Amino acid sequence: MAIRDKMRANAAPVLQPGENVQAVFGAQTTSQYFALLSYWIILFTNAYRVVVVTDRRILVCRSGRLRMTPVNEVLRELPRHTRIGPPSGLWWRCDSLGERLYVHKRFHKDINAADGVAA
Repeated sequence: MAIRDKMRANAAPVLQPGENVQAVFGAQTTSQYFALLSYWIILFTNAYRVVVVTDRRILVCRSGRLRMTPVNEVLRELPRHTRIGPPSGLWWRCDSLGERLYVHKRFHKDINAADGVAA
């Protein structure tokens, strides 16, 4: 099962009845570039987030410290018209979701798709 499929399936309990997922992507709270200084910084300060974009709202969910796919709780709910991107670079820094998140390039197409549907 692909990582996006796992995140989508794990997000099902936090959705409202009839709500459709348009995009889902993973993010983390600490830049991977800190690993150049020390791996321990990443290990103790990093936390993963799953961002679920539905037809009604955007959810930022806590995922934990070790794995990106579980959806443990909703940390933040944003209006659907919130613009997330445009992403760029290998690790893009996102400040539009209520906290500073770092998104890897493999999820940039999901952000562009979510912003495209909102427009």
